[in-house]
Amino acid sequence: MAYLAPVHRPSSVRLTLRLNLLDHREECLVLAKANRLEIWKATEEGLTMAYSKSIYGRISMLQKIQPAGSKTDHLFVGTVRAQYFTVMWNPNTHKLDTMQSFVDISQEHMRDSESRDRCLVDPTGRLLVMELYEGVLNLVKIVKPRGGKTDYLEKPEQVRISEMKVRASAFLYTHTKQPKLALLYQDARENVNLATYRMLDDKGHPNLQFDPKKNRENDLDDLCVGAMHIIPVPKGEDEGSKRYIVRNATTAKANLGGVVVLGETKFTYLDDESKAIVEYALDEAVLWAAWEPIDDRNYLLGDDYGFLYLFTILVDGATVTGMKVLKLGQVSKPTSLENLGNGVFYVASHEADNQVIQIDLGSPNYSVTVLQVLPNIAPILDFTIMDMGGREGQTQLNEYSSGQARLVTGSGGFEGGSLRSVRSGVGLDDIAILAEMEGIHKVFALHSGPSLPNDTLVVSFSTETRFFKFDSLGDIEEVNTISNLSAASETLLTYNLDNGCILQVTQHEVAIHGKSPGHRWQPPDGQIITAASGNQNYILLSSNGRTLVTLSIEQNLAEVAFQELGDDQVACIHVPQLLGDIGVIGLWKSGSISLLDLKTLKTIVSEDLRRNDGASIPRDIALTQILLPELSGPTLFVSMEDGIVLSFDVDSENCSLSGRKSIVLGTQQARLQILPRDNTTFNVFATCEHPSLIYGSEGRTVYSAVTAEDAITVCSFNSRAYPDSVVVATTNELKLSAIDNERRTHVRTLPIGETVRRIAYSAKERAFAIGAIKRELTKGQEIVTTSFRLVDEVVFGELGEPFYLPANDEIIESVIRAELPTKYGDGELVERFLVGTSFLHDGEVNIRGRLLIFGVNSDRTPYIIASHTLKGSCRCIGVLNGKIVAALNKTVVMYDYEETSRTTANLRKVATYRCATCPIDIDIRGNIIAVADIMKSVALVEYTPGVDGLPDKLEEVGRHAQQVFATSIAEVDTDTYLESDHDGNLIVLKRNREGVTREDKLRLEVLCEMNLGEMVNKIKRINVETSKDALLIPRAFVATTEGSIYLFSLIPPQNQDLLMRLQSRLASLPARSLTDSSFSAPIEFSPGNLDFDKYRSYVSAVRETNEPFRFVDGELIERFLDLDGAIQENICDGLGVRAEDLRGVVEGLRRLC
Repeated sequence: MAYLAPVHRPSSVRLTLRLNLLDHREECLVLAKANRLEIWKATEEGLTMAYSKSIYGRISMLQKIQPAGSKTDHLFVGTVRAQYFTVMWNPNTHKLDTMQSFVDISQEHMRDSESRDRCLVDPTGRLLVMELYEGVLNLVKIVKPRGGKTDYLEKPEQVRISEMKVRASAFLYTHTKQPKLALLYQDARENVNLATYRMLDDKGHPNLQFDPKKNRENDLDDLCVGAMHIIPVPKGEDEGSKRYIVRNATTAKANLGGVVVLGETKFTYLDDESKAIVEYALDEAVLWAAWEPIDDRNYLLGDDYGFLYLFTILVDGATVTGMKVLKLGQVSKPTSLENLGNGVFYVASHEADNQVIQIDLGSPNYSVTVLQVLPNIAPILDFTIMDMGGREGQTQLNEYSSGQARLVTGSGGFEGGSLRSVRSGVGLDDIAILAEMEGIHKVFALHSGPSLPNDTLVVSFSTETRFFKFDSLGDIEEVNTISNLSAASETLLTYNLDNGCILQVTQHEVAIHGKSPGHRWQPPDGQIITAASGNQNYILLSSNGRTLVTLSIEQNLAEVAFQELGDDQVACIHVPQLLGDIGVIGLWKSGSISLLDLKTLKTIVSEDLRRNDGASIPRDIALTQILLPELSGPTLFVSMEDGIVLSFDVDSENCSLSGRKSIVLGTQQARLQILPRDNTTFNVFATCEHPSLIYGSEGRTVYSAVTAEDAITVCSFNSRAYPDSVVVATTNELKLSAIDNERRTHVRTLPIGETVRRIAYSAKERAFAIGAIKRELTKGQEIVTTSFRLVDEVVFGELGEPFYLPANDEIIESVIRAELPTKYGDGELVERFLVGTSFLHDGEVNIRGRLLIFGVNSDRTPYIIASHTLKGSCRCIGVLNGKIVAALNKTVVMYDYEETSRTTANLRKVATYRCATCPIDIDIRGNIIAVADIMKSVALVEYTPGVDGLPDKLEEVGRHAQQVFATSIAEVDTDTYLESDHDGNLIVLKRNREGVTREDKLRLEVLCEMNLGEMVNKIKRINVETSKDALLIPRAFVATTEGSIYLFSLIPPQNQDLLMRLQSRLASLPARSLTDSSFSAPIEFSPGNLDFDKYRSYVSAVRETNEPFRFVDGELIERFLDLDGAIQENICDGLGVRAEDLRGVVEGLRRLC
């Protein structure tokens, strides 16, 4: 059984709509992202999301309707499964209420429309038209509700039309109440024409027959063959009320109120009443992507390259005299444009970031300014899983919840292409900016009373210390000092003592303030204090880095221990608040740490930190209780100079260290700050290139990324006005923040400006290898260039020089990293990058692609070692026992690889396997190759080495005998495979080794199946160590074309029954709430009251089921936590588990992602 939960929700915006949904006085913006509806409002800070809701269906259309008597607009929503509903905003509950819903029950033999589903409402608001199938229109009349009912949409009626391949459609503006529809279509001879029809007869009833000879009012031909868009133009306000239809179109004038056909090479304006035509030839061919009106005469156009244009209709009074197009600037390639007013536009994109831009329409050059960028990682073409903790050769848990296992994706397309580093972590929300200041070294929180709350913030600089007082209302005042603390030098350490005094350590003295007289200790002449740490009993400090001194606080800073370090120096000092009076020091020369008895400075335990002949130095230390005391003892963290953080388990009895682990947080040392979590445990905040919060969860230490990229130092600040806050010092400001109580997904972007087709990660090279495709438009000709290059793993900067393939001829299809054998030297394995290509044009006979082997030189530049020509395009590559497996157009071929020197190698074919059609993906485990076929699902192929002079063999040992248009495949368990297809289904297949007959053994059985609703591009397996009683076993990450990332897990047998029955009860809950009197109000999980089982049921061109099969949807399971206690108890009645226990189970599942 399988479990699927979202890690990153869809970010691609396919549809947008501007309407008065929330308030009749203010417009809002509705976005459709796969199965999610989002409502955004304009604020002073930019667009902010006001509401978000997932629905049980993939959204295919949006339209606004204003029923009679309603002040606000209603939202019409359609899904790809022909489910339609309208919703309105409920200002009392702040939710969407379903008003009306229906399902289109059409003949299964109908062919889907050539373009996407469209929904139009005529300008008078009387008729709604849906284009769903070829040659068919669905007409729905919008009427006034009658008889106390709320329904305002009549039953849909189907109308046959002769225009089969409709490219675009629009309602025209007319003076009459007769809606008129314009259709841009392609005829049987592939000519593009424009036809117009009246939709209602004289009695106001829909025309149910669209006879092109009788009902077609206009039929315009000789249009640009690349035309894909039409723009209806409103009537002129100053136009006379009378218009005369002139039958001789050659002498008629074209007036406003017609339609513009946007072609690639020319625009055509048609006045549908006078039939007059105005044409405008473009200076160069343009592929139009979207348009949006600015006003009645000016329109904003966007093309396939992301360029914006101002399109103006030139008029003389109400007569159209010409057209003009002006190029403005470049933004993301738009799927939709929305005019937000005052020159501000929303640019929705599928292949790049979504943007809010402003166009200065008053300036002569119409400058374009980007006001806001909303990240979009769709489509994810490929991704790799980077283990941040792999530098010491240790295997780390690839748990996404840790926030340190980065998923690096190749996202976007062409100009919007980029690398995206995706991590899940803890957000840091700013409460207030305290001050703008630079050069902050440390911050400390104090309280002037006998105990908390904090009311004083101490900010330390290199030459001074500043003090800020907080009152109970949160007002802040900077003061000269508090309790006579020194302000004339840098404060290394300060904290409250239990006796009401305050201890302060500067470079020149240690002082206790608050008593009269105060007590001080100063280092010998010519020395300064370089590091210090303490508890309520002792201070451990270093003088000039060469000596260690322990001062007793009870004895008024008397020296109780002193030690010379000889030729070594102190790099860092830490005195924990637990384990009694011990201290921890890190040393420069030896690169070690030592736990000391503060009373004597004798070493209790010492640990050498350097491995593999490294020279890294410990720079910061934190010893605290991360995990619950009943589960584990304290944990020691050591921040190393090279960005690695080491952790050790500390024995509470003898302070011995064990369980060494390492994780990489960046390239420079992290500063560690302990933050209180509850009465018994603490968190550690690490500030570095990738700030992280280290905390305990479910018996393990978790590293979660924090959204504080520029943080230098932090401290806990628990004041009366700002409880449980943290103070964050950055490079240029001091701010008060609150740490999120849940993880979020953080995205870091490296713009490439090219399509990142494939990506691979090398831990040894500390780099990503990418295959990128660039397109440029030069003098109207598109030039496509492909390159192979390296990118640094941490700073995301490009390394060395790219390797370019021939322009307009060869593109990269696959890139992997592998260790291959050598025939020189010691014959050890060497790391190489394997690149598969395909040729765009037929060149030499039997050459359709190449297999390239790359090495990396000392300059970190890729160089080619071998190039092998292929008879087919190299779709994907793998390595099996040192041999290279290449999936070509119709064949899987295995090659023996012989590298004779660092710059030369040979490939020899040893075995082949003929596929059913074309392989699209392969996955290799052991000697089994799983081949995903583009039409015939999955086949398992076993490699058998030749013996006794016989050749090697690739033999089919398993097959899924169904028609499945596969997109990706990965083994997720022994003999168990996860497959995705182009219909958005996920299928788990199992090899039946125990079958009775040979046919049984060859047949792959379906264990689980579900419709995801998004096409999956890549599935990557992960290996996670789990306990025996784990709720789930994470097995793979799944990335989609809509920018979603999901975590796929297997459910252990002991949890299968509970989760399956819980899903079943939750899925039936909305229906039960309508009939069961024990429910006080209906429960609606999805707007439109759509059915969960139908939403997640398997669907393809050849087969459809009624519900998901042995697949658990994590998003539905987590909805259990949103229900009130009584409903939770109702659900648990038949499950045999208490609601409290089930809440704990679901919380555990949610924390996993």
